[in-house]
Amino acid sequence: MMKERTLFSTTFTKTFGVDHPIICGGMTAIGTADLIAAVANAGALGFLTALTLPTPEQLAKEIVRCRELTDKPFGVNLTILPTINPVPYDEYRDAIIESGVKVVETAGSNPAPHLPAFKSAGVKVIHKATTVRHAVKAEALGVDAISIDGFECAGHPGEDDVPGLVLIPAAVRQLSIPVIASGGIANGAGLVAALALGACAVNMGTRFVATHEAPIHPNIKQQIVDNDERSTVIVFREFHNSARVARNSVSEEIAAISRTPGATFDQVAHLASGQRGREQVLKNGDVEGGLWWASQAQGLIHEVASCKDVVDTIMSDAAHLVRNQLPEMI
Repeated sequence: MMKERTLFSTTFTKTFGVDHPIICGGMTAIGTADLIAAVANAGALGFLTALTLPTPEQLAKEIVRCRELTDKPFGVNLTILPTINPVPYDEYRDAIIESGVKVVETAGSNPAPHLPAFKSAGVKVIHKATTVRHAVKAEALGVDAISIDGFECAGHPGEDDVPGLVLIPAAVRQLSIPVIASGGIANGAGLVAALALGACAVNMGTRFVATHEAPIHPNIKQQIVDNDERSTVIVFREFHNSARVARNSVSEEIAAISRTPGATFDQVAHLASGQRGREQVLKNGDVEGGLWWASQAQGLIHEVASCKDVVDTIMSDAAHLVRNQLPEMI
């Protein structure tokens, strides 16, 4: 394993003090200590998801719990989105800082209001962006790295529909800070490709959902394995809030209703309920019970495994490609 660590020593691994250039990004209801500590122990960098915890005080307790499960570095994701009920983002930010966490993944809205506090506390900030122009803006604001999300990703890919093969090198060309490739990556070939395109690490979500440690029902993990690269749907496009989710009866119904002339979000809100997805899908294991996030990387995931096995396999396969398979083509 030491050879693989040396081979894939990048700006990312050196800057963030981890063994491997792999991230498990923040995932609502999934990024808990159970998963993130396992990711950290495997030598990657995982992010607890702040808003999975109902209050800043509970986030602080979850950070403590994660530290009890690992002595390796980990971070916290703070996704900033407009909500009906105001979220005390400043208090979540302060809980992160007071807990001594040294790396944060921001996503959603502009992180500028929180950067001075993070910077003064010595917290490094990785900002998730779906376009080069937003990445350039985030660099100008002072973030330390960009995680660039290609169209293949789960969650919100933006409205420009640019896949990673183009988006990653386009971002690298215009940025001077480290770039992390995100969206549709699940194996060693994806890591090697991302590095070849100029990224210094990869950010994976769906691959880590299909692990033993992910705190969700086994039915969902197995469904990811059973699904293929066509098993996603883009919803909410008509409302200018495009999201990639797993293909099931609920997501297809949402897509059909949304295409109706004059449709409004209120007509699909009951189907798109986050509470419904968490309870019926992630907790109870009903794959048709609600909306749930998944990327096109489902087509590359062929088994449920431990986080350690996922990371070790990716690194081993990547090393084999670089040392053996690619040189044979020259």
